[in-house]
Amino acid sequence: MPFIDESSHLACCGHHTWTSAAIRRIEADFNRSADTHLIPLALPGFPGVDVYFKDESSHPTGSLKHRLARSLFLYSLANGWLHAGSTVVEASSGSTAVSEAYFARLLGLPFVAVMPASTSPEKIAAIEFHGGRCHLVRDAGDIAAESVRLARESGGHFMDQFTYAERATDWRANNNIAESIFRQMEQEPHPVPAWVVCSAGTGGTSATIGRYASYRGFATRVLCADPQHSAFHAHYAALAQRRPSPQAPAPASRIEGIGRPLPEPSFIAGCVDAMVKVPDSLSLAAMRYVNRRLGRRVGGSTGTNFVGVLRVAQSMRARGESGSIVTILCDGGERYAHSYYNPDWYAAEGIELDDADRVIAAAADGDGALPDLLPVSRHERG
Repeated sequence: MPFIDESSHLACCGHHTWTSAAIRRIEADFNRSADTHLIPLALPGFPGVDVYFKDESSHPTGSLKHRLARSLFLYSLANGWLHAGSTVVEASSGSTAVSEAYFARLLGLPFVAVMPASTSPEKIAAIEFHGGRCHLVRDAGDIAAESVRLARESGGHFMDQFTYAERATDWRANNNIAESIFRQMEQEPHPVPAWVVCSAGTGGTSATIGRYASYRGFATRVLCADPQHSAFHAHYAALAQRRPSPQAPAPASRIEGIGRPLPEPSFIAGCVDAMVKVPDSLSLAAMRYVNRRLGRRVGGSTGTNFVGVLRVAQSMRARGESGSIVTILCDGGERYAHSYYNPDWYAAEGIELDDADRVIAAAADGDGALPDLLPVSRHERG
């Protein structure tokens, strides 16, 4: 008997029984859910280049982060980090917290989202709708340390999306976003995308897509579009150019869900073929363009991605290439009524609208150039 007493044996059996039931509950929830749609968007100015949006807003919690939350919970369960009654803690003021609150409630576990005190009421309400509790901190730089403290004091678990996103996702299969994209593209004119364009919050999506494409032997390249206030682009450029990464943190990103003040452990530069830096005015103009073309509101990160799509499409046309580009529609715009869809917010932030709208419209029509987006690639030779 490897246990010192019978109570330890019973506790072990109880833990494994609960863990197995929890994993089955998450898998059953997945089986009840349909896959997300792949939506084509015609760009007549780019003949031979087909563009598609992977619509992650149709998940039960309304965003790409639903996949991440599911992976984080399965990873934590398989590692023995969660048990019956565990308090689940996450440092997030946005979509990840909403999605993790959903899965915590599914398992009957309490959930706490640690977030800045400036978080919008809409985000707080969405987390609370799924049974979560919001713990507000004054300084956004303290949310990770405060999450560790709360998890320790409650005997719970800090999910830590920014560390575990890339390793929690099963990038070989298990219907990750990459497998879903390539399967849905099979009957299209160019079934293997020339490029997949995404942005980085944790870096988990670019890691999953890059790894899956390499593993399956696809020639697909990954472009990561970084918002104006974010450390990922400078970090990637420094690695590509074999120089030290900047140590000073970037300002807080105005494009919610993407961009970080410092590079995160889940951002794997070797999974990204190239990066561009997108001014916020262009991200939001592109968001409004996609809104008009699809007839539905999308978030700012989708706009950042679409600027990257236009940059790739221009490059492909200049080289005489045809093929497909897939990008991510990360979430819907309903959560941004107070900001991106509110003219007063633009005035308060000092973000210009008209010129940026004209630049995006002309670029999408194939008639105009984009400003310098500081393209950089790890494949550059210098």
